[in-house]
Formats: sequence, structure tokens, C-alpha cells
Amino acid sequence: MTLSPLPAAFADLAPWLDWALPTADERQARRLASTSAELRQFYDGVLPRLEAILAEVDRHPLGALPAELQPIYNMALSLAEVAPHIELYNGAVGVPYAFEEGRFIAVHGDQPTWECRQPMGFR
Repeated sequence: MTLSPLPAAFADLAPWLDWALPTADERQARRLASTSAELRQFYDGVLPRLEAILAEVDRHPLGALPAELQPIYNMALSLAEVAPHIELYNGAVGVPYAFEEGRFIAVHGDQPTWECRQPMGFR
């Protein structure tokens, strides 16, 4: 038996651990490499647990999330990456009628999201 790196209360999310990606670039690449069916399965599997995930991670200050909660935080970020494609784009893995996504370079896309600097003017 393999031990899950997830807290016991979130063990049911173990099938989605491959979506627990720390950077925006990794989450986008995963979405683009997935099928519409895979996006739907992930969305359907994680969305019902989103409220519990957010309640748990919200108990900790930004930048001080315990390591054992990083996977569920990253899954929530992956869900945010996938949700528009299910809810707005009929399951398309890309953005319909848009410029090629590879042309968009995220300034902090290669850094773990929780480590990124605050936007200018953010207080």
C-alpha cells in the first residue's frame, strides 16, 4: 500500500494528485495535454471538494501553508485553470477563437504560485 501525501480528510482526492502542479506553466501545459474527457473527470472529481479545500488552506496565512496542504492548494489552482474550459468553452482544452496560447508568456509562470511576488500596487 502506498501512502498518500494528502491529509486524511482529503484522501479521496488521491486520483487527482497528478494535477497538483505548483506553477501556472505546468497547469497550463497539463490542461493543453489533456483530453476534454480528462478535463471533465478532473473537474467533476475536485469541484465538490473545493469548498473544503479552500476552508482548510484559508486557515493559514499566504506563504505559510504547511507542506502537507500544498497538493490540495495546487489542485484548487488546477481546477481554476480547467473550470473555464468546462463551464464556458464546452470542454475545449484550448481557448476557442483566441490567439495561440503559446504566445502568452506569464511573467511568473515558472514559479510556484504561492512564492510569486505581489502585483504592483497590491497592499
